[in-house]
Amino acid sequence: MTKSRGINPPRVLWTTEQLAILRREYPHKSSSEVARLVGHTLSSTYRTAHRLGILKSEAYLASPAAGRLDGVRGTSHRFTKGHTSWNKGTHWKAGGRSIETRFKPGQRPHTWRPIGSERVTDDGIRQRKISDTGYPPRDWKSIHILMWEAQNGPVPRGHIVVFKDGNRENLVLDNFELVTRQELMRRNSYHTRYPREIGLVIQLKGALQRQINKRERDAKQD
Repeated sequence: MTKSRGINPPRVLWTTEQLAILRREYPHKSSSEVARLVGHTLSSTYRTAHRLGILKSEAYLASPAAGRLDGVRGTSHRFTKGHTSWNKGTHWKAGGRSIETRFKPGQRPHTWRPIGSERVTDDGIRQRKISDTGYPPRDWKSIHILMWEAQNGPVPRGHIVVFKDGNRENLVLDNFELVTRQELMRRNSYHTRYPREIGLVIQLKGALQRQINKRERDAKQD
C-alpha cells in the first residue's frame, strides 16, 4: 500500500508593510527581534532579507548585540583546556540482533561468485568475472569484448565492440565489429531512419525481448 504524502503548509506571503519594516529594521536589530516585529519565522526572515539583499549595518556588526567581537558567546558550552569528554574510551554498540546479522571477517555475501563465473545482464550480454575487487563494473567484463581484445588488443577509446547480426548469444569472432560510439548512436537512432510508428514498434520489441530474456533466466535459476 502506498503511503500518502503529507500536505505542505500554505506559504505565508509578506505584505508591503512587513517588507518595509524588514528593510528599515533588519540592518540595525537582531534577526530574532525583526522576526517578531514582522510576524514571520526567523528562517523566513533570514531568507527574505537574503533574497532582497538586505545586510546588517557595520554599526550593528560592531555592537555587543551582534556578539561577533566579545568572544563570550558560546564559551559556556566549549571544552576547556584539560577537560575530558564524558564519552572518552567508550564505543557505541548497536542493539537488537545486529551482532548476529553482521558480516564476519572474511565472510562474503550470498551473491558473491568466484573469478571465472559467468552471468547474463538484463540486456542479454554475457559477462565473465575477471577480478574480485568488490566493484562490479571492474570485476565483470563482457565475454565478446574479452574475445575481441584477446585477438586485437584493448578496445580503443571512443569505440565499442558490437554484434554484427544483433544476436548477443552468437559469440564468435566473425560476428564482432569495432565501431565508434558516434556510429553506434547513428545506427540506433531508428527514429530518424523510420516513421514514428515503426520506431515505436522497434522500441516495444526490444523491451519485450528483454523481459522474455529475464523470465527465461529466472526460470533456469529456479
